[in-house]
Amino acid sequence: MKGNKKVDMTRRNLYHKIVERAKELNLGFSDDFIGAVMDIESADLVFNLDLEAFLNADDFNFAHDFYGIRDNILRNEYPAKDFGLFVPRFAGKYKGE
Repeated sequence: MKGNKKVDMTRRNLYHKIVERAKELNLGFSDDFIGAVMDIESADLVFNLDLEAFLNADDFNFAHDFYGIRDNILRNEYPAKDFGLFVPRFAGKYKGE
């Protein structure tokens, strides 16, 4: 499907670990674990996130990106492509489609 890149299992596992850490830090998202994973995946597809750096960041920078993604994503499609003007600190280099 055009515009829908496949994500390898290593990246999917990191999405889950990021959301688990956010839950452990009590970052205030509801029990919508799957929704949070989908938001991180969408952000990764748009920003080519450095997921390991994101996961291992200090609490302040981790929370900045987690909240920024969750608060700015427009969920009118999946994967979401619109994050307004927000760019995560752990955005990588653009890979293109």
